[in-house]
Amino acid sequence: MNFFETVYTMVSKIPRGRVATYGQIARLAGNPRASRIVGCALHTCPASSGIPCHRVVNREGRLAPADAFGGPEVQRSLLEAEGVPVSGEGCVDLKNYCWDGREHAPE
Repeated sequence: MNFFETVYTMVSKIPRGRVATYGQIARLAGNPRASRIVGCALHTCPASSGIPCHRVVNREGRLAPADAFGGPEVQRSLLEAEGVPVSGEGCVDLKNYCWDGREHAPE
């Protein structure tokens, strides 16, 4: 399995109502210094894949830049529909909503 496929596998395990950071996914995928590559993998992931890329935020809990995942408003609405509040500044409270990294069955 290549690194992108491993990233997609890890992101698929993030449960509804939780988020993970790019760095966390990089660590889980076996390359803790590859958070930017995780971003690249998610940016190129087809929307039709069913992989919940919108559940990945930066290390501060900020949503993705304007061109990713359909833009921050799309990411915001997807997260909020799953019960994850997003602040007016576009941040998720990582203390309360960050995934613990444990195995979860895909939805």
